[in-house]
Amino acid sequence: MQSNVCQGVVISSTGSWYEVAVGAERIRCRIRGRLRLKGVRSTNPVVVGDVVECHADEQGDWVITDIAPRRNYVIRRASNLSKESHIIAANVDRALLMVTLFSPVTAREFVDRFLVTCEAYKVPVTIVLSKADLLSEAPDEVSDFEHTYRRAGYDIIRVSGATGEGVGTVRALLRGHTTLLSGNSGVGKSTLIGSLLPDAEVRTGEISDSHGKGRHTTTFSTMYPIDEGYIIDTPGIKGFGLIDIDDAELCRYFSEMMRLAPECRFYNCTHTHEPGCAVRDAVERGEVAWSRYESYLKILDEDEKYRK
Repeated sequence: MQSNVCQGVVISSTGSWYEVAVGAERIRCRIRGRLRLKGVRSTNPVVVGDVVECHADEQGDWVITDIAPRRNYVIRRASNLSKESHIIAANVDRALLMVTLFSPVTAREFVDRFLVTCEAYKVPVTIVLSKADLLSEAPDEVSDFEHTYRRAGYDIIRVSGATGEGVGTVRALLRGHTTLLSGNSGVGKSTLIGSLLPDAEVRTGEISDSHGKGRHTTTFSTMYPIDEGYIIDTPGIKGFGLIDIDDAELCRYFSEMMRLAPECRFYNCTHTHEPGCAVRDAVERGEVAWSRYESYLKILDEDEKYRK
């Protein structure tokens, strides 16, 4: 590389070091200290997917000195730091949320929180129902899950690492796009990437027998090239606290509730206690899933707690 200034895309983050793709070349960079202090209330000011400017210092080491404006990102509340955020990835075309109904069980509330933040930041989501070879064990639960989220407007792909079911469908979705792959630990993210990219060095792990939860096998986010696009593998997420979403706007990120909101008696209905609420009436009739409405209420309650 001749110039001491270049622009590239961050393809992996390993703590204080970042790997940046500059065309076909890969360079290892740090970030300049003052970049951390730009007022970004985030634990990670530079993330996978960022377009960055890099400079070579006097010693020939590369330093990230600027970040281009992001067109979108997926963000959550940082663990144990209520006033800080953690950005999972930036500049993505789609998110794939991997979910399991068995070993481990992905909580519906986790699913809803992830979907809300993607709706808020305009990231389309497809739900990947993993371990499809086990779904016959509880057909009623599977049917309820798929009905709930398809009614809310989300596509669902069944995938099995054991049989290969659905892997081709996922691959077709990835072509030419930058796709974020996320979910709890143990849902099969690394196994899916291993099926899509057999030559990639991706660690997979077993499920903890004592807790029924997955062990973290991906330590840092990494972007892999695939079919003229990229897939971003991320560490497993235990919880998904939302940030920067106003209570008055929350309903619009639950699409099936937003469709009903204009029918409420009051234009500023919070869908919690007001008479003539079309959303609560629909919940009582079973037209809106109770699990989705319960997630909505819990998010409202959480926001109130963090404002105190």
